[in-house]
Amino acid sequence: MFDKSHDPVAELNRHKTPEDFGDRVALRLVKFMRVFADAFFAKRYGHRAVVLETVAAVPGMVGGMLQHLKAIRHIRDDQGWIRELLDEAENERMHLMTFIKIAQPTVLERAIILVGQALFFNAYFFLYLLFPRIAHRVVGYLEEEAVISYTQYLAQIDAGQAENVAAPRIAIDYWSLPEDARLREVVIAVRADEAGHRDRNHEMADSLTG
Repeated sequence: MFDKSHDPVAELNRHKTPEDFGDRVALRLVKFMRVFADAFFAKRYGHRAVVLETVAAVPGMVGGMLQHLKAIRHIRDDQGWIRELLDEAENERMHLMTFIKIAQPTVLERAIILVGQALFFNAYFFLYLLFPRIAHRVVGYLEEEAVISYTQYLAQIDAGQAENVAAPRIAIDYWSLPEDARLREVVIAVRADEAGHRDRNHEMADSLTG
């Protein structure tokens, strides 16, 4: 399980420098996706979180499923990857369940969620099936961008540009936050999760090198 109490403030700028062609492809793909997210959502970070978390919950589920099938196929132990990847998917889903209480998606955003999930699931499935190392690297870079986005969201809250509303009950229970916790504490907790996903997926990609 992920350590929900860890706040990696000192590690927020951690970046995995691309080491080969696959890494560079993964990074450029993520940066390309970031351009569209920034253009569509601008500074509406609550809505950005709702839509993007529906996509973020896909890789762990796909990776866990394919690692499960691989372990069965080769009749060997999975070294804990299946549970870890499924935990990651569940963690991202809890992010979504939290932010849906804060920012209700518009009709257009719901349409984007439907189309985006269908496209991303199939694309990531084949990427992981054929190039699992690059797939994990893509997630690592996606999580780097997630940390940046949540840091910007936090700055917006601190500047008074986004209302620091009361934390939803689901967030208080999941992260064991104080009863009087606000949105600021939720964003810090989610950002910590994303930093953990970032580091772990880069580690998984490194272990698959060669």
